[in-house]
Amino acid sequence: MEWQDEGIVLGVRQHGERDALAILLTFEHGKHAGLVRGGAASRNRALLDVGNRLQIVWKARLAQHLGTFTLEALAQPGAWLFDQPFELAALASACAMVDAGIGERDPYPHLYAALLRLTGRIGRADDWLADYVRFELMLLREAGFGLDLETCAVTGATDGLAYVSPRTGRAVTAAVGEPLKEKLLPLPPFLANAVEHDTWQIAQGLRLAGYFFSRHITGPGDRMMPLARERFSGLVDDLAGEGPGETAENRTTE
Repeated sequence: MEWQDEGIVLGVRQHGERDALAILLTFEHGKHAGLVRGGAASRNRALLDVGNRLQIVWKARLAQHLGTFTLEALAQPGAWLFDQPFELAALASACAMVDAGIGERDPYPHLYAALLRLTGRIGRADDWLADYVRFELMLLREAGFGLDLETCAVTGATDGLAYVSPRTGRAVTAAVGEPLKEKLLPLPPFLANAVEHDTWQIAQGLRLAGYFFSRHITGPGDRMMPLARERFSGLVDDLAGEGPGETAENRTTE
């Protein structure tokens, strides 16, 4: 059995002395694992960097077998970001969240397109941090756990949304939520309106997405949040500091 596709590297681990086991999000075949012969050799490691977009040929005797990948690079965003550790952390986090968030071999063409777009914007677009948060919310939706952040669950209003119910994932206005705000999750303004965001809002957005990801995806299986995501969210928290005010574009990475 054989098929051709393109895919994005979500993760890789060594298999034996010279081979590697790669996990890719493919356009037509969903998340798919395969053995890469010689993938652990030093000359081939860069091909399997997380976030790389690859042309794929997969072969196996039967569809249910692991199979082997033959790979060719189409784009290597990690190479553009080699001296930008914050951006590299975001790239690794996005790929780890996809790996943890969906099952194998079911196609997710919209998710693939979203991840491809994000990998091309990280470190290049001024608003890529906001794109990252929206990507995690889209991942939740593709996994079947989308949030309703467009209208108030009580009044139906579309303006003044400020909180999210941790039980239903639906937004409410500031007026409705104020008496219960200690029990609700803050909704960063940039997710409700087209407003400028700072790193404090980005940190709030990551906490919002992370709460529901843990509740619906990792928590029920008694799994931890991906370490790459924990590292990235920690870096954002460090940049956000004590509160709002610092713009995402004015951050510094050392």
